[in-house]
Amino acid sequence: MKLQRMNRRALALGAFAVSGALALTACGSDDTGNNSGSGKSGAASAPASNIKCDDAKGQLLADGSSAQKNAIDAWVKAFSQACGVQINYKGQGSGAGVTAFTQGQVAFAGSDSALKPEDVAASKKVCSGGQGIDLPMVGGPIAVAYNLDGVDNLVLDAGTIAKIFDGKITKWNDKAIQDLNKDAKLPDLKIQAFHRSDESGTTDNFTKYLKAATPENWTYSGGKAWQAKGGQSASGSSGVAQGVKSTNGAIGYMELSYAKDGLKTVALNTGAAAPVQASSEGASKAIADAKVVGTGQDLALKLNYTTKAEGAYPITLVTYEIVCDKGNKADTLPATKAFLRYIASTDGQSVLSQNNYAPIPDAIITKVRSTIEGLS
Repeated sequence: MKLQRMNRRALALGAFAVSGALALTACGSDDTGNNSGSGKSGAASAPASNIKCDDAKGQLLADGSSAQKNAIDAWVKAFSQACGVQINYKGQGSGAGVTAFTQGQVAFAGSDSALKPEDVAASKKVCSGGQGIDLPMVGGPIAVAYNLDGVDNLVLDAGTIAKIFDGKITKWNDKAIQDLNKDAKLPDLKIQAFHRSDESGTTDNFTKYLKAATPENWTYSGGKAWQAKGGQSASGSSGVAQGVKSTNGAIGYMELSYAKDGLKTVALNTGAAAPVQASSEGASKAIADAKVVGTGQDLALKLNYTTKAEGAYPITLVTYEIVCDKGNKADTLPATKAFLRYIASTDGQSVLSQNNYAPIPDAIITKVRSTIEGLS
């Protein structure tokens, strides 16, 4: 009996200790949330106290661009801590996101390509009295990442990249590559080129660059679906990154935030004085040269893929958040506006460069903020 009493007492003390630890953890979590965004540790995000929740509540379902998912994850963490709204962003690719939006399955979608006329027409069925519009929110360089033992620095130009991904250059010691890399010891090794298997805005922007910069070497019409023959395919930016990382002799295209943990990136010969590495700063310089071509509240951009400005990295994408200008669902509109208002804010945009993305230039993001306030 005495032993049983001692065991019960030990269990009670253990339960008290656990509950106390949980309480301390909860307090610590609140404190961390209020001071996130310092940039000193963890994912960079804005201070929770600076986020305006207004009437935001409930849950939001969203889908789309996998390129922006790392940015979305950082934003969702900060916004959810501040406002208590649960946001489930699937990140299944731009094509999947646009389809989900036009079918009324999500509050908003992310796409690395602006809505096509047929998408806008379809959106009118779910946007009561309105239509889907493009809000440029995330900039990002599309890195050409490679895995090649013994080669730490690699320069390529548009024509050579096009020939590699079209299967016309198949060995790493091809003369075209060697001419651009005089000091590199390039192996007699087969090139394994990885592309997206799913419909992807990253693919759309990557091939738009090739078509604009080297039309004689890239003759495909373009779009979210990969059209060239051959090569290896993988789903999502993360799948392409993993494929390249696990294969010596591999090369692939992906948003810069995925080109890490052992991957090296190509320096691009654009015709400027020096080759340009993929970077947030280089992407912002390229996006600043873009023009707004959308009409009404739509803010779709036309990028200049052939820029030769010093430091500008032209293989760049812009991810749009797609939402109804009018006719958003009443139960999700407050949370949608609050979240979009936060990610377009100075605090929200500051998260991007700290996570290998490019902030949208001031002249454009100012228009985005105004448009968000008018959503209904």
